[in-house]
Amino acid sequence: MSETYDRLVELLVDRFEVDRSEIGPDTKFEELDMDSLFLVELLLVIQSEFKVAIGEDAATPGDTVAAVAGLIEDRLPASSPSAAAASATAERS
Repeated sequence: MSETYDRLVELLVDRFEVDRSEIGPDTKFEELDMDSLFLVELLLVIQSEFKVAIGEDAATPGDTVAAVAGLIEDRLPASSPSAAAASATAERS
């Protein structure tokens, strides 16, 4: 999966005490016993952690973890060519 997905899983585990073994790309938030109030809090944390603008109603309990990761990725600023080159160099190291 993507780095964004991995970071989202870390947030769920570290900040919201979700059992990592229960989380998968196709896991819906409702399967994790997370309601719409939880999602509002999660989306506020995502805004802070990822530095993206996401409305409080951008996700529902029926959305998957991968779908929310995709939502975050869609709102991330495009990487500059130099940042992309630095990332590619680091991955080869």
